[in-house]
Amino acid sequence: MLRSQVRRDLKWLKRQARKDRRITVALLVGVVAFWTRQLPLDEAPGDILRGLSYGLVAASALTWLASALLAARTVRTPEEPVAGLRWVSRIQRSKEWAFWSAGAYVAWHVLQFVTALVLG
Repeated sequence: MLRSQVRRDLKWLKRQARKDRRITVALLVGVVAFWTRQLPLDEAPGDILRGLSYGLVAASALTWLASALLAARTVRTPEEPVAGLRWVSRIQRSKEWAFWSAGAYVAWHVLQFVTALVLG
């Protein structure tokens, strides 16, 4: 009975990981689409705001790359149970990094909006 429960739980984890992978890919495509829509970057007035702006862009790019790398490593579904757990873990980490990338984009957008309100 224990073996069948473990097998069932592993199937559920893999099914959930496939959903998470679709969410991750959608987030990655969305972040790239939003960044390409925003480019060229408007120059923020002042050295501090410009530094924050470039830092957020760099953070979003780095987290996007980390997420894309982890998502690319999960193309094939492994057959072994232990490898399947590692596969699920990579997808979960990839999803987390994709949300961090989207969060950095949102923070950059809020910074641009507040800057425009205060200085504009």
